Amino acid sequence: MFWRKSQPQEDDSAERDAKVRELRTAIGPLSGRSLKYCTDGCLRRYLEARNWNLDKAKKMLEDTLKWRETFKPEEIRWHEVAHEGETGKVSKANFRDRMGRTVLIMRPGMQNTTSAEGNVRHLVYLIENAILNLPEGQEQMSWLIDFNGWSFNTHVPISTARDIIYVLQNHYPERLAIIILYSPPKIFEAFYKVVKYFVDQKTSKKINFIYPNNKSSMELMKTFFDTENLPSEFGGKATLKYDHEEFSRLMVQEDIKTAKYWGFDDKASNNVNGCSEAGMAPEPLDLAQPAS
Repeated sequence: MFWRKSQPQEDDSAERDAKVRELRTAIGPLSGRSLKYCTDGCLRRYLEARNWNLDKAKKMLEDTLKWRETFKPEEIRWHEVAHEGETGKVSKANFRDRMGRTVLIMRPGMQNTTSAEGNVRHLVYLIENAILNLPEGQEQMSWLIDFNGWSFNTHVPISTARDIIYVLQNHYPERLAIIILYSPPKIFEAFYKVVKYFVDQKTSKKINFIYPNNKSSMELMKTFFDTENLPSEFGGKATLKYDHEEFSRLMVQEDIKTAKYWGFDDKASNNVNGCSEAGMAPEPLDLAQPAS
């Protein structure tokens, strides 16, 4: 009796493992960073993102490998994007969600630059680092977005938002667990009505609008985060203060970890072209922007 009940799940798991092997065969031999990137878990995420359609998953993965070869996200270093982070518009939290996932905190009201490439590179850098710091057995991260100070004068252009969404959905499939939009103003609705057309159905289901004056909304928030660790800006009890110099020192050390993971020397992490650990940056490298 018990064997019969568990059989369908085991069959489903076996079929998915077979699909992963099929996808690996379909993409052909890999080497270097592409080989390291294409773990079984990675292939499974691409298949999941395309509802286990082999041809669509193969196309998606091949597009990502081409993008990574051009954009080189694993080579981005903090000194190249530090100027984008001076206001703390995006940073990695010093706490995790209830599932132990890495948390990225975003403050669109702190937007400080107009460079589309700079904004994308900065976020990609932090996404790569968030993934590198996921605990064993966990593949997804959480995003907390604080709308304090947001206005049409501070928001990123629609085109930049589109590029960010494109990169996230097409090159980091199944890496996002939840997005919390905390206390968005009513005028954000007009902006979101445009942006949501670029958001696929799977990503859309992960977006949660949370309002501090709504009890059920805050109860939902508590299911994702421990209020003891959650900053007061998000209805918690902790204090959140972004210190750019301190964060820069942390990310310089993270750059060393990144270099070690990808298997190349990274002497440039500590001081490149006179850049200090505090985050003084040279002009960003001229790398291709992702297709839209």
